[in-house]
Amino acid sequence: MTGSFRKMAGGGGCVAVLAACLVALATGAEIQRNERGKTMIPGNSVINLGQQTNTWRPLAKTTANLTDVRSIKSTFEFRTFDPEGVVFYGDNHSGEEWFILALHGGVPEIQIYKADILVSATGGPRLDDGQWHLMEVSTEGKFVLLEVDGSKALTVGLHSQEVKEVITGQLRLALGGILIDSSRLLVPLRPEMDGCVRAGSWLDLTEPWEMVEGGAELRPCLEAIQRGSYFPGSGFAVFNVSALRIEAPKGRVDIVLGGDFAQMNGTVLSLRGGDHALALGLEINNHSQTMLFTYGKTEITMSAITKKLRLMFRERFFAVSYDGDYLIDSATDPTVEQSIWREGHLAIGGLLGEEEDAVGSNFLVGCLEKVVVQGKQLDMDLSDKDVSISSHSCPVR
Repeated sequence: MTGSFRKMAGGGGCVAVLAACLVALATGAEIQRNERGKTMIPGNSVINLGQQTNTWRPLAKTTANLTDVRSIKSTFEFRTFDPEGVVFYGDNHSGEEWFILALHGGVPEIQIYKADILVSATGGPRLDDGQWHLMEVSTEGKFVLLEVDGSKALTVGLHSQEVKEVITGQLRLALGGILIDSSRLLVPLRPEMDGCVRAGSWLDLTEPWEMVEGGAELRPCLEAIQRGSYFPGSGFAVFNVSALRIEAPKGRVDIVLGGDFAQMNGTVLSLRGGDHALALGLEINNHSQTMLFTYGKTEITMSAITKKLRLMFRERFFAVSYDGDYLIDSATDPTVEQSIWREGHLAIGGLLGEEEDAVGSNFLVGCLEKVVVQGKQLDMDLSDKDVSISSHSCPVR
């Protein structure tokens, strides 16, 4: 996606019962501005990593002289439901040597470049369980160690005749992104991390962190979270259907949506063909507790008191299964072209418009626990999405 999908006014107001549960952790951060107008916060602040507008650029960074480093250990607490993304990055001499701690498949992964060595190692417990974990990264001679909750999780050793002790120069640390080109990674990964860190002690440095992304109003970390994708009513996620590589033999496509639809308001899903015509729209009115399906020129209203919907597209009919029971079974609208599965766009959390440069309205407020297309769970990190959307976590009501 190229970012051509711009937001339009029209996002619905918050659903009262959902908004009431958005209890945030206090950051404890004394927000300040430096001489360049950048937001500065203490390193031990509660920091939400999932608010970047640039996927690789870190959310926050700090710089120090190597001569000021008095500890070879960094500790922090970390929480996420996201199985993949960058947590912590460090380098010296502007990237001549660097270190990355990330998650891959929910498991910690370390990548290191030093002199002529580029290594990657994965191991330890899965951390994408939504619980706070105490992380400790340290060095012992030629080894880099990762401890999780007091137990050794991963040890990476490296040795080179070209490695020389470096005691001068600058050290850079970053959260939620990297400061080198992604092509230098040994193992490719998606950088976006919907997670939070707190109580950080970064090599015992006292320098504040500069927020590379965002301003003084940092997105908080919620007190309690559950799995799902949260849409706060200010944007949506758009997928290019061709990129999803949907196999639709004879137009047979199934989409499964999970969540408490009675607690949502706004557009859950919309589908637009290559001719920019709206093929499908699903909107929820929280006040009337109803759902409106727009399929081509057909409109159908039904109750929103459900937690699972299955949309079934077939060559000659379209049907909706509501908690296992069929509620809609209608002949395929001839205005809906099957080419949508090759060249259309699928939006989650907003209503697509009819023109390429004017789309997005009636944005969703609520938590979608799952969106499954042809048996495959959609990852919002793979979409062109608004920065306000939390891809892998929702507030607990």
